[in-house]
Amino acid sequence: MNARIRRSTVAVVAAALLPLSLAACSDDGDSSDSAQAASSAPAATDDQSADASGGMADSDEPFGPACSTVPKEGAGSFDGMAKDPVATAASNNPALSTLVTAVKKAGLVDTLNNAENITVFAPTNDAFAKIPKADLDKVLNDKEMLTNILTYHVVGQKLAPEDLENGSFETLQKSKLTTSGSDESYKVNDSAKVVCGNVKTANANVYIIDTVLMPKS
Repeated sequence: MNARIRRSTVAVVAAALLPLSLAACSDDGDSSDSAQAASSAPAATDDQSADASGGMADSDEPFGPACSTVPKEGAGSFDGMAKDPVATAASNNPALSTLVTAVKKAGLVDTLNNAENITVFAPTNDAFAKIPKADLDKVLNDKEMLTNILTYHVVGQKLAPEDLENGSFETLQKSKLTTSGSDESYKVNDSAKVVCGNVKTANANVYIIDTVLMPKS
């Protein structure tokens, strides 16, 4: 009987001590594992930097409602246009066919293709359609007037979207145009809206606009 009591007592004491020893072992293991995990985990700032750079890359993409009409692939796509100089790139975009015709009539294809680091505000076909047909035909057949208008759409530097927020820029026509706006919503001369902006070509940034710009002089 006494031996049985002693065995029971030992069992009770062991049962009481076992959880304590397990807890102690568990605490040591967790601490060691935590330290190891902390030393091997990448810094949070690295992830944030990667996210930030990804965000910056996204902000450098074309923007605007008319961008959805640009072909997804081929020479007229954003990737295709980025490989060609600006006049050639525009010729592959169906929405800019009237502009391309005007550029050819003015003899400006080589001028635009050979220029370096320029910005072109490119009116769509619908923009030219706003001009009465008789007036448009007159302009298209007057090389001097046409050249004057087209070179007014070209700035001799590459403009990023943030440059358009409150800008005034001299054009190749030698008079100035103004830009305003923010958050991917911009206007040129308070009249033309940018409908697809920040389009890259080999030598230019292009902002497609919904109205033809007219120089004051």
